[in-house]
Order: sequence, then structure tokens, then C-alpha cells
Amino acid sequence: MSANPQREFALDIVRQLRAASFEALWAGGCVRDQLLGREPQDYDVATNARPEEIQKLFGQRRTLAIGAAFGVISVLNKNSGPVEVATFRSDGAYLDGRHPSSVVYTTAEHDAQRRDFTINGMFFDPLEERVIDYVGGQADLAAGVIRAIGDPAARFTEDKLRMLRAARFATTFDFTIEPVTLAAIQSMAAEVTVVSAERIGAELTRLFTHPRRREGLQLLQESGLLPPLFPELVDAARNNSDVWSKALQTLERLESENLSTALSALFVGLPKPAEVAAAGRRFRLSNKEIDLAAWLVKQLPRIDVAEQLFWPQLQRILPHESAGELMALARAALGDKHAGLLGCQVLLALPSERLNPPPLLTGDDLVRHGYRPGPHFARLLTAIRDAQLEGQIRDQAEALQLAEQLIQDQDIDHKGTKDTKKEK
Repeated sequence: MSANPQREFALDIVRQLRAASFEALWAGGCVRDQLLGREPQDYDVATNARPEEIQKLFGQRRTLAIGAAFGVISVLNKNSGPVEVATFRSDGAYLDGRHPSSVVYTTAEHDAQRRDFTINGMFFDPLEERVIDYVGGQADLAAGVIRAIGDPAARFTEDKLRMLRAARFATTFDFTIEPVTLAAIQSMAAEVTVVSAERIGAELTRLFTHPRRREGLQLLQESGLLPPLFPELVDAARNNSDVWSKALQTLERLESENLSTALSALFVGLPKPAEVAAAGRRFRLSNKEIDLAAWLVKQLPRIDVAEQLFWPQLQRILPHESAGELMALARAALGDKHAGLLGCQVLLALPSERLNPPPLLTGDDLVRHGYRPGPHFARLLTAIRDAQLEGQIRDQAEALQLAEQLIQDQDIDHKGTKDTKKEK
């Protein structure tokens, strides 16, 4: 494995703990990733040193005790991210569905029993370069199996998010969920909603930005997690309708890693921006992510009929900063050879001054020329912009002339009020 700063820092932490006569091992996801031949994103250290002993060894200035109540101390390093150093522990009851009400410091073997899945329950001695496995994680890793440690229902009762994490791990690692573990998820799936929206959103982000997201969506259905997470899709999935097939196909073909684009792919058969926006709010996505997903769902049908649209209608869509994501969604949903998509791609290659020329006239320009703002301004500016994009007018003088003509045609006086003289 190639070295990285955090790996070196985590190795140094183990050395220092060992030099102080404590046990110290790498734990959890970094062990799993190493065995899978992947570069770990971060490293965790487990030890028999107590939190106060960890702080004393590394110093108050280099440690954060935010998780000290659960035996976790963050050790800081200016050259890499922090490394969490956790005392071997057994957990009491999880009253809030996430944190244990109490902890008892114990041994590495007992510590492994409290963890979620066997593939995450292994330790690694980086000095002797050996795996320490009390839960059968190596066998499950080799077999490609996600298996809860001990009683699955007990593990999921402790933290309901583990059900969704099982689906995410199975998706991203191309593993299967062991039958007893899957059955426990299916029986408890509705309870996932007690987990905070932010934590659910973070897991779904990892799942739906992964290339195997189609399989992830199918696993949400199989595990029973689809109804509490995406109720809008339940009927379509249950009936195996065209809507469900379209969502699966689009997810499979989608090349973008953008979360908003992936979310919009779920709703391609239900072209209702309000529904995708509601899903985004449900998982506390950012306003920018929600707005983009809703915009993509709204615009996709227009790409489908692009050949039938007037040039100005397309010119209002294609200059958008996320036109590339719209094209990615269209390729996945409509196909590479779709006529509307191909036409839009040709238009996107036009020089920017032709595709999206600056407006000849703005509301401020109208005000400066003596027009009073009102509801008619929006209609007026739209008509002027259309004429500009269609090449009917070429400069501001012609735009103002057209504005005057439109105002007269609509019986609007220069003060922005309806002319009632003709009605008398």
C-alpha cells in the first residue's frame, strides 16, 4: 500500500502507545479497505489506554475530547487529518438509537462484538502486519458478504442507520447481504426514519453517487427500505411499472457523479419537480442541490421534444450553468441517439455570443426610458428577448421601438396602466 500522511500518523500513534506499554491496533474500515486492496480514506486506532491516559500521552493541545464520554479522543496532526483513538469498550443500551447510554472499558475481543458488521469488526497490527479477527470478518470479506455481528436485530436496534449502511456497503462493494441480516432489515426497515435526516442523506449520497447505484436502488426495494425513504416510488416498484423500469435504466446508464442528477434520475418517469424537491428536503440536501434536481426534472421533457421547440425556448435552457448535467441525464434517460439530445449538443457547440447573447433590454433600461414597472414588464421583456434570439431585432434602439409597439398593441400607457380611454 502506498503511504499517505494520515497512515503515517496513525502508525506513529500506535508506536507511541506501544512504547507507553499500552495495546494499540488499527480498527474498522481502514482494516477492511486494506484487505480489499483499497487506500483507506481515514484511520482509526483502538487501544486499552483510557481517554485521560491518551490525552496525557499526546498532550492537551494535540487532542480533542469531544467523544470522551464514549472513550474516543481525536489526536491532531498539522500534516494530516485527525485520527480517532478509541478505548476498547462494551456498550450499554442505545436509548437514542445512536449513542450508548454507558460504556465499560474492556478488551479488543469484547470491543469487536459491539461493532456493526463483521467486515468492519477486524483489527490490524501495523507493526507486526497481521490481522486480528474475532468475528469472522476475513471469511465474509473473501465471500463478499455483509453480515451483522451477533444478533442483527440487536445491532440494528442500537443504530437504525446500520440498515441503510448495510445496503450501501453491499452496493459499493458488490457484496450480498447475508440472509438473516437481510431478514432483520426487512422486518425493521420502517424504523429507519427515526434516524436524523442528515445521516440518512449522507448514506444515500454515497450510494447514489456510486456507479452501482442501480443495484443500490434495487436493494432498497428488496430490503424494504424504499417505502420509508422514497414513498413516491413504492407503487411503481411494486407494480414493476414503466416508471420503475425507467428509473433503473436511467440510473444504470447515468455517467454523472453529481448527486442532484442521480436524484433526478429516480424521478424521470414522474416528471414533477415538486416531488424531487420534496425528496431533497426530506434528506436535508442543500438548496442548491434541491433546486438543480428539480430543474433537471423540469427540463428533461423539453429536451425530449427539442426538435419541436422554438429556438428561444431552447436558448433559455442550454446556457444554464448545469446544461452539462442536463445532457448527462438526457443521454441516460433518452439514449445517445435521441434526436432532441443530438440537436441540443450541436447548439451547445455554438459560440457563446450566439447561444446566449446579452439581453438588448432590461427592466432598468425600460425604467430609464420613462416606463413604470408593473406586471406587464415580464411579458414585455420575454417578447423582446424572443425577438432578439430569433434575429428580428439587433440593437437596443430596435428593442425600444419594439417595446413601444408592444405597449401600444396591449393598450398600456407609458405609466404602466391600462389605457381606459378607448373603452369609454
